[in-house]
Amino acid sequence: MSRAAIIIKSEDDRRKADGWLQSAALGTRVEFRATKRTIPQNSKLWTCLTDISEQVEWYGQYLAPGDWKDIFTASLRQARVVPGIDPGSFVLLGLHTSEMDKEELAMLIELIYAFGTERGVIFHDAMEAR
Repeated sequence: MSRAAIIIKSEDDRRKADGWLQSAALGTRVEFRATKRTIPQNSKLWTCLTDISEQVEWYGQYLAPGDWKDIFTASLRQARVVPGIDPGSFVLLGLHTSEMDKEELAMLIELIYAFGTERGVIFHDAMEAR
């Protein structure tokens, strides 16, 4: 077996994974990871970011939802800033949310709510039509 993945939802799944482990060749890499974020969480994230982008002026301008995602993720992960290739440019490192698990994405959404609440943002439900 060159590559396999399983989400353990039952004892049968656990036994199947154990069987793979027992028959794996020495040198095989085994990785245990928390469940990634859910589709409803992702929808909630982008609804919140859109609400912020429409209602919060940031240093004289309104930013796109993706820009706000970078700002909040940089805050949550305490991103590092390094000089960019072009003179005078800077790059924030570690901003990817695609690998966040449910817990970290929940923390990101809570950070967005706290920020927005301080600024009087009215948040909409992710299921509402916009």
